[in-house]
Amino acid sequence: MGESLATALSLLREGDAALWQIVARSLWISGLSTALATLLGIPLGAWVGVARFRGRGLTLSVLNTSLALPSVVVGLLVYLLLSRSGPLGFLGWLFSFKAMVLAQTVLILPVVMALTRQLVEDAERTHGEQLQSLGAGPGLRSLLLAWDARFALLTVVIAAFGRAISEVGAVMIVGGNIDGFTRVMTTAIALETSKGDLPLALGLGLVLLMVVLVLNLLMAALRRWREEGDSAARWPQAGAL
Repeated sequence: MGESLATALSLLREGDAALWQIVARSLWISGLSTALATLLGIPLGAWVGVARFRGRGLTLSVLNTSLALPSVVVGLLVYLLLSRSGPLGFLGWLFSFKAMVLAQTVLILPVVMALTRQLVEDAERTHGEQLQSLGAGPGLRSLLLAWDARFALLTVVIAAFGRAISEVGAVMIVGGNIDGFTRVMTTAIALETSKGDLPLALGLGLVLLMVVLVLNLLMAALRRWREEGDSAARWPQAGAL
C-alpha cells in the first residue's frame, strides 16, 4: 500500500499524461452536465416552488423520489433511449461523450430542481404576498425570488457538480469506459483497481478527493458570505431602531 501510494504521488508530481487526461475529461463532462442541469433545473424548480396547479402534490412526490434514483438506473434508461432500437437511436450517441453528458444531466436535474423549489417556496412564504400585491404573476415571482436566493442557488449548483463528478454507474453504462475517449475518474478507478493497477487508481482517487474538498470549501465560503451579507443588511435597521 505504501509503495502504491508513493507511486501515485509520483504520477501526480510528474504530470502523468494519461492520468491528467482522465481528470480533464471528467471535469469537462461533469461541468457541461451541471451547466445544462442548471439552465433547465433552476427555472423549472423556481416555477414549481411558486405556482399552484392541479397535480402539484404528485409532481413533488415524483421529484423527491427521483432524488434517490440510483445512477445505474439512470444509465439503464438513457442506454435504452440511445440504443439502436431505442427512440433516440438515430442520434448515434451511445458510447460517446454526448451520451455521458446526457446521463449525468438526467441524474442531477432532479437535484437542482428539488433544492431550487425548496428555496423559492420558502422565500415565497416570506415575500409572496407582497409581490402579489404589486401584480407579479407566478412566472415573475419565481424569477424574482430565484434572483433573491442566488447565493444559496450557487451552493445548489456546487452540490449538483459534486453529485455528477462522483457518480460511476450511469457514465459507465452509456459511455462504455473506452480508454482515451469515455474513461473518467470514477470509471477508471473501478477498472484499474480490478486490474490491480493501484498507483493509477490511487492517484485518480486523490484528485477526486481534492475536487470534493474544494467543492465543500466553496460551499462553506458561500454560506459564510451569505450570512455576513444578511448580517450587514440587518445592521442598519438595528441601528435605526
